[in-house]
Amino acid sequence: MTTRHIAKPATHQHPPYATTYIEKVPDDGQIFKHLATGLKEIFNTVEPLTEEQLLYRYDTGKWTIKEVLVHLMDAERVFSYRGLRCARKDKPPIPGFDHNAYVPASEANGRDLADILAEYQALRSATIAFFSHLSDDALDEIGEASTMPCSAKAMVYMIAGHEQHHLRIIKERYLK
Repeated sequence: MTTRHIAKPATHQHPPYATTYIEKVPDDGQIFKHLATGLKEIFNTVEPLTEEQLLYRYDTGKWTIKEVLVHLMDAERVFSYRGLRCARKDKPPIPGFDHNAYVPASEANGRDLADILAEYQALRSATIAFFSHLSDDALDEIGEASTMPCSAKAMVYMIAGHEQHHLRIIKERYLK
């Protein structure tokens, strides 16, 4: 794993809502360590669960754990794509995405957990490989997503923080 340090993004490098996620990541510049640790934490939390637990909804209209896992991968792909566009100086605005529409379309509940986790591992490896090879200038390049500023640096921090956000929800609301 890379030991490269990447400082947290400045507030002008991400939309205001992203602060919620970025604040969940320690301010030590070790984003790749946090991505690896977050994935390991996800695996350790969900691998022992039964199918019944994986399909549990803590309230009407809430996602199952399988749906949360696939949502995390969908968001990681979207944030990585936004990071790619910013890093490559592709300036046309990037439209937002409706994560609530993605979940039922993902058909996550019909998938095997081992299959979901294998995909998650492959995706995380690709995410780390991509972001770890961006220059400092590419990481700081500002683009626009959902009509708000974003940088590649902000996107990689959002991936890690978004995962921590959902991991906390899994532990607090699904695994009481």
